Amino acid sequence: MAQLKRDDGETIAYEQRAGKAPGIVWLGGFKSDMTGTKATALDATATRKGRAFLRFDYFGHGQSSGDFRKGTITRWRNDALDVFNRLTQGPQILVGSSMGGWISLLLARLQPERIAGMLLIAPAPDFTEALMWPSLPEDAKRQITEQGEWSWPSEYGQEPYPITRVLIEDGRNNLILRDHLKLPFPVRILQGMQDPDVPWSHAMKLADVIDGDVRLTLIKNGDHRLSTPRDLTLIEETLAGLIAEIE
Repeated sequence: MAQLKRDDGETIAYEQRAGKAPGIVWLGGFKSDMTGTKATALDATATRKGRAFLRFDYFGHGQSSGDFRKGTITRWRNDALDVFNRLTQGPQILVGSSMGGWISLLLARLQPERIAGMLLIAPAPDFTEALMWPSLPEDAKRQITEQGEWSWPSEYGQEPYPITRVLIEDGRNNLILRDHLKLPFPVRILQGMQDPDVPWSHAMKLADVIDGDVRLTLIKNGDHRLSTPRDLTLIEETLAGLIAEIE
């Protein structure tokens, strides 16, 4: 593992493999890290095939520095942009999982010419406003608004996730589903229909606003993680097909 020092003194942890282009950049989800099942499986596959691969932890995630409570969509987008610009060269394929799908799309707004293709897994663009905020009980919304933070019980970890007012407010400055997205590269979306966190209708809305070559695959029994052996095989096959189209 290596560390990339940012201008503000914070460090971003990353793992990088050299290889042929286009390279693959993994962008993980909210409160996840680069050691997750999907990230490590794709890293291993890329290594076997001699493909360049990069994965990293956002500010306040995994082995990167920073207080998660101070994290925002803008901050995490900037982490991704810094990693992208400083550690990769030439065209890259972005693989974004959950929140990583939102970050990938924000990155594409800034540097579409550097992106050769995109694979989104249970993508959660606009999740703070479109999915999280409407589902919160009124007392949680009041606590976030008045006290600045509420603890969200999570099925994915032993401790609850702190949901802050700054996260919600910053999310509103980064919404992308309200306008059409003109993406000059192929986009592939994998979405479980049994996903309790990101409904499959959300993925369909994303596909609808993308102007370009987009294909959405719905997995009837798939959950949010999409980390079973069968799911991993589908992810690897979809990515291989995307690479074949690009090359």
